[in-house]
Amino acid sequence: MYVGRDMTELSMMPLSEWTDSELAFFHHSLQQIVPYLNSEGQAIHRDIVEQIVERGGLNNQQANYTNGSKTIYD
Repeated sequence: MYVGRDMTELSMMPLSEWTDSELAFFHHSLQQIVPYLNSEGQAIHRDIVEQIVERGGLNNQQANYTNGSKTIYD
C-alpha cells in the first residue's frame, strides 16, 4: 500500500520536489488508466514521465545492503 502524499498535495508543488517513490507510484497508477484519461490527466502523466527521464530513471545504479536497484513505492 502506498503511504505518502496524495495527488491533491503534490499538485500544488513542482515535480522537482516529488520523491522518486511518489513519481514511481503515480506513474504506475496513471499508466494503468491512460486510455481513460482526459487531456489534463495525460498532460500530468507526460510531465511525470519527463521528470523521471530528467532524473535519469527510477532505478538506482547499484544495490547495497539497505537499498535494492529498483525504486519501491509500496
